[in-house]
Amino acid sequence: MARWIGGKCRPISLRTPYPWRPRTFRSNAALEAIATAAEEKVRTVALYNYHSFSGAISALFAHLYHSRLNLPCLILPSSSVEPLRVEDFCVEGEGLDTCYLLDFIGPKGFASKLSQQAMCEVIAFDHRKPALTQIDCCGDPRVTFNVNLAKSSSAAVYEYFSNKLVGAANLLNSEDQVRLEKVLKYIEDADLRRWSLPEIKAFTIGLSEWRSKLNCITNPYMYEQLLGISSSDLIAKGNLDISSRQIAANKFLDKTFKVRLGRGLYGECLGVRADGNSDLSDEIGKQLSLKSAKAGLRPLGAVICYNFRRKNLKMCLRSTDTATDTSEVAKAYGGGGCPSSSSFIIRMDEYNQWRS
Repeated sequence: MARWIGGKCRPISLRTPYPWRPRTFRSNAALEAIATAAEEKVRTVALYNYHSFSGAISALFAHLYHSRLNLPCLILPSSSVEPLRVEDFCVEGEGLDTCYLLDFIGPKGFASKLSQQAMCEVIAFDHRKPALTQIDCCGDPRVTFNVNLAKSSSAAVYEYFSNKLVGAANLLNSEDQVRLEKVLKYIEDADLRRWSLPEIKAFTIGLSEWRSKLNCITNPYMYEQLLGISSSDLIAKGNLDISSRQIAANKFLDKTFKVRLGRGLYGECLGVRADGNSDLSDEIGKQLSLKSAKAGLRPLGAVICYNFRRKNLKMCLRSTDTATDTSEVAKAYGGGGCPSSSSFIIRMDEYNQWRS
């Protein structure tokens, strides 16, 4: 395994003296990378939000910027599950010049503490509303929070590093620029919950397979892979996945039966057993909703799955009708959700009453 530090690939050991300890983002590999960077006097660190694609592609832009200028920079993924600590960056009393927080600002006080203890400038980017409540207004001139609710973090980071390169070089060549700027528009459409671009659903589904590739410690080819990403390819993969899932869901539509919701208190709809196929609940439920409406029943679809691991029965309700609230049934039986999608656990004896 290797990390990119100071323009060179450095080997990193993945051995751990604690084999019983689960892998976290504050791993031996990450701590060793920090120690190696300190030894080599690397004064710039970029931490990116591993949980989002916006964070990973922001890391790509930080990598490209520092590579273009041949500036050493340590880039690491960050997670809310045992995250890296401020103390981790104060190796043998060494400080930093700059630390970027890409697509997150950390818990309240984190940026200020990092600035004070590592003696560095902290520049954070985020686009989520909860981030506004996490900003620590300490008046530290070395801490800058770039929180823009109208622009995704990846777009803001792209503009930031592109502007810093003006007069020196371009962050991307013309071919990559056209392709990646289109990807950024789709990411922003999803990040800001606009869902306005054509085939945005297919894009997000196609993007989901990238989740396992977004750790630059375990995937040393992450930047190269991200640089070649294409929105058209992601949409094509997403549509293929949607099509295959719909074909699988359609196989259940001939096995429907009537469900007396709440023993009839909430009306009747069509349902189906889909044991072992709970991942298809959304596709099956929406088709059942349409079929149920055509049959003169409530426009709801009930997908019932037995969880073999937990030994219980789960009912998922879906509706394509905006005037129908599936959650009223779910909440009455200890579950929850939103109007179009909800679920709850139901006892077998109660379920039998609903089918009678």
